[in-house]
Amino acid sequence: MSRTYDVVVVGGGIIGCCAAFELAKRGLDVALLEKGSIGEGATGKSSAIIRQHYSNELTARMALHSLRVFQRFEELFGDDCGFREVGFVALASADDAPGMRANVEMQRRLGIKTELLSPSELRDLVPGLEVGDVEVAAYEPESGYADPHLTVNTYAAQARRLGVDIMVDTEVVGVRIVRDRIAGVDTSRGAVDAPVLVNCAGPWGAAVSAMAGIRLPIDACRVQVAVFRHPGRKALVHPVVVDFVRGTYFRPETGNLTLVGSIDPAEANNIVDPDDYPEHLDPEFVREVGEPIIARYPVMEQSESTGGFAGLYAVTPDWHPIVDELPPGSGHFVCSGFSGHGYKLGPAVGVMVAELVRGESAPVFSTELFRFGRFGEHDVVRGQYVYSIAG
Repeated sequence: MSRTYDVVVVGGGIIGCCAAFELAKRGLDVALLEKGSIGEGATGKSSAIIRQHYSNELTARMALHSLRVFQRFEELFGDDCGFREVGFVALASADDAPGMRANVEMQRRLGIKTELLSPSELRDLVPGLEVGDVEVAAYEPESGYADPHLTVNTYAAQARRLGVDIMVDTEVVGVRIVRDRIAGVDTSRGAVDAPVLVNCAGPWGAAVSAMAGIRLPIDACRVQVAVFRHPGRKALVHPVVVDFVRGTYFRPETGNLTLVGSIDPAEANNIVDPDDYPEHLDPEFVREVGEPIIARYPVMEQSESTGGFAGLYAVTPDWHPIVDELPPGSGHFVCSGFSGHGYKLGPAVGVMVAELVRGESAPVFSTELFRFGRFGEHDVVRGQYVYSIAG
């Protein structure tokens, strides 16, 4: 491990692999360090929903860019990412209807294929859906979900093809700084030298930057996903549904399964040690999300719980990431805290990171919105409407 690289990327999830790939595309010599295996952390337990329904223009543009990559994945990389274009629907109450209408108008202006649906149109799209408390819905026919393991491992393989050295089972245990600049990292397998460190460690991001003397407001939070199987011989077909009225989401999965989770901001309170947390599903969580989904989609009452799992979000105070160089000129770059949105934005984030590290003067994706200083400036990122806390 005596070789010197241009950049060392820490974290082998979707963000780290996309960043390493894009940096290598730009001619940089990159090492990617992962304490376990590729995609083993938050990425591997992502619900992997792909949608563009955001209320800030930057995140909406990033989601659109990433969707186009997922759509063309096999053409671009020669491998399947498991993308399924089942459509996406967001449900809003009367209180949130004006915000959703303005949100969709902005998204359409950016080129996102989305439209508003009335309750009757929503019933036609998803027969059997209860819509009595829904005022309006946003529908994206091009969205859906994909396979996080296939995606991240393909990005890793493509990064290797471009010369990235990927070192798994390699934990960063120290960051070396010489004259206020990054000099490299110490790992469980020895030293790695590089003048640039990109922290893409997600739930471990705060711990990595702490080694460089930087305190990040990123918490590792435990989130759960329940899995239900519908007993019918005929497949239960439905789009991805985010229910802002009842605080849940659900999406289909092969095998007549439906994955169900929560969008309650209170999940940020479930702070855990990312190296030691319960990865099983809590029985009470099945009830917490089961009752709302049955009320919304009564056919699910026939389904049976088949378990589920718990994963991690890397959550910041405003549910938006930190993408910045800290301090400026140090070579210490942070790209973490995506609060459950990293997978769907990953391809665009890779471009953003590469542009930031290269110091490109006219980047496709500016990092200004995600600067670290916003917290001290009391200028946190806000969803433009009540229902869009993380948008």
